[in-house]
Amino acid sequence: MKKFLKIFGGFLLFQIVYIPLLCILLIYYGPFTNTRDMIVTTAMTTMRHQYFATLFLSDEKIEEILKENRPEEVLADQNLDDIEITASTSTDADATDGIELVDVSSKTFKGYLLIVKDPSRVKLVSAPRLGKVGSTTSQIVEANDAIGGINAGGFADDALGTGGKPSGILIEDGELKTTNVGGSYSVVGLDDENKMIVSNSMTYSRMKQLNLQSAVSFGPVIIINGQPTIRSGDGGWGIQPRTAIGQKKDGTILMLVIDGRQADSLGATLKNVQDIFLQYGAYNAFNLDGGASTTMYYNSKLVNNPSDIMGERYVPCAFIITKPNK
Repeated sequence: MKKFLKIFGGFLLFQIVYIPLLCILLIYYGPFTNTRDMIVTTAMTTMRHQYFATLFLSDEKIEEILKENRPEEVLADQNLDDIEITASTSTDADATDGIELVDVSSKTFKGYLLIVKDPSRVKLVSAPRLGKVGSTTSQIVEANDAIGGINAGGFADDALGTGGKPSGILIEDGELKTTNVGGSYSVVGLDDENKMIVSNSMTYSRMKQLNLQSAVSFGPVIIINGQPTIRSGDGGWGIQPRTAIGQKKDGTILMLVIDGRQADSLGATLKNVQDIFLQYGAYNAFNLDGGASTTMYYNSKLVNNPSDIMGERYVPCAFIITKPNK
């Protein structure tokens, strides 16, 4: 009996200690570099779970992995003349006319794409009490009597998660809503011709020169002038819930959300996001605030399933789709 218990105890020790240790060694130091890179890039884009990388790898190795997976630095200016908007301002009484909701789910995530033919119907709107507390995306959409929308820029969160203090730049209806205008910002916006501007580094003075009617900070740029910025790796940000926005050459706006951190939808890489935009003809595309903020609201319904256990998160702003003649 003692011999049996000894053997059984050794077997349990092997199962509990040595197998997990072997798996860790194989993942972080073995041949499975794609799995390792996925774990590292995912961990390092969170605030609470970076130890999944830092416990096993040096800072130098982590930075090397992140650098190998990041999008290429965007040096070229946008060819705005290539964007020829063909959609006229909507006059149809049907608010959903010219808008299509497409399921872009895969085996590993659930995703949804809003295709808006008329870019003049897309605008950035901030929460009513910006600076103090944010609003949910659905609240922002409903408060503006809009047909739909997605969450937009990031924010400087606090312990209460109020989402009221936007990070970087926020321009709404041509008016600057934030006070800090020094330095340069990663931004996406729409100019007075409803052409989408994307940049990983733009000053406020340049935004004024381009006559941006809306602008919000996050990033990075995913596609510019029809060319993808992620040419190797997964984009460097791991698997997470995603929100992103793009524009086709004819002016059509593409609004994308992908659920994550759930059993039936793990999340997506920036490369996954880029591939979807390329599939649907995006000429320029930009990554917005994802994670627990990722939300799409359309036609009085919440389209996706936000990852926060409390439901929709409070955010400072959203890109909304206005009703005709709004």
